[in-house]
Amino acid sequence: MSIVAKQCGVKFIPPSIVLIYKNKNTSKMRKRIIPVRNFSQYSDCNQAAERMKHHVRHSVYLESVSLAQLERLHLILRDHLQGLSLDQSLAAHRGSDPNDEDLNKLSDEELNRRKAQMDELFERNRRRKEDPDFVYDLEVEFPENSVRETCSWDEEQSDDEF
Repeated sequence: MSIVAKQCGVKFIPPSIVLIYKNKNTSKMRKRIIPVRNFSQYSDCNQAAERMKHHVRHSVYLESVSLAQLERLHLILRDHLQGLSLDQSLAAHRGSDPNDEDLNKLSDEELNRRKAQMDELFERNRRRKEDPDFVYDLEVEFPENSVRETCSWDEEQSDDEF
């Protein structure tokens, strides 16, 4: 059976993942509600998402849904169990500019999640020798009139002191 997920969502009572999918064989749109069992406000969302994705009954339907998407849905469910509203949960997990964020202040779980996101982005943008637009020794000329960022450590010290 070939199934393509179209939309994913959460249902708070009872806690479940809602999947709207299209069956390629019959071209019909269907809705499947997958209950989230044994999940509390202290549960690990990554483990719960992996368990659900690899579950015998749900793996066929969740094949085209990324693990990161399932983890985000579980995070929303966990936040709801902790008493947060949907808007608060979405605002908390909607990352601002990742370059402005101090990774030293994050918890280990959040840091590992951000590292996994960075690894995924790197692999997506990575150029391989097999790619059709691969150039071996690419040289790029930057325009002279471009704005350069200055750093305070560039201005304060000079090489004469050494």
